[in-house]
Amino acid sequence: MSLRRIAVLSFCVLLAACSKVNQENYAKLKAGMTKAEVENLLGKPTECSGALGLSSCTWGDQQIFISVQFAGDKVMMFSGQGLK
Repeated sequence: MSLRRIAVLSFCVLLAACSKVNQENYAKLKAGMTKAEVENLLGKPTECSGALGLSSCTWGDQQIFISVQFAGDKVMMFSGQGLK
């Protein structure tokens, strides 16, 4: 195997291991947390949408994700899928 392939493979494994979208961080989420606290835990969201003081943000992709619903600046509900 070439050195370049080994380096790319190692980088991919390291990147996957460093994901903040995991069961450990999901367990730290609590109703009432601020959006800033959630972003500190999970990083910047992949996607957010909302209106009239309600918003929903998602971290991850279609297979592995954490979704958090906010009322104002506070966590109301959250869910996850495919977490390890």
